[in-house]
Amino acid sequence: MHNYLKYWKVVKQFIKTKYGVSTSDLEMLLFLRSEKYFSKEDFDEFNELFHWEKNRFERLKQEGWIDVFRKKTGNRRVLYQLSYKAQRMLTSVYKKLEGEEIPESKSSNPQFLADVSYTDKVHRNYIKKLNQSIRQQRHRSQ
Repeated sequence: MHNYLKYWKVVKQFIKTKYGVSTSDLEMLLFLRSEKYFSKEDFDEFNELFHWEKNRFERLKQEGWIDVFRKKTGNRRVLYQLSYKAQRMLTSVYKKLEGEEIPESKSSNPQFLADVSYTDKVHRNYIKKLNQSIRQQRHRSQ
């Protein structure tokens, strides 16, 4: 069975909280992951699907999510790629969706800090249940 997206909401909230990205930023980075190299025009084309933010591209570059792959030379345009930081974050998303446990420590998951929002408290309670379920499934398969 392909239930990859069953816990998407929980994983998405964990990633948003841990890395400080918005849902739109996360979805944009997920799209760009499969593009390998892309131009500003490619980015702008997909960006039309999101709520309008004039400086999204520059902000993602400044925050270290996007790197320059090839500088403009002659009539060749600039090409970009996702940074190592972005690739690591997105790999974490897929691993969590494939059944890797979500961390429950305060140092690895800001949702487990004392002064978090109600939403984060609800999600962390569900993370505990989710992790317990993952552990039980692993134990049964052994």
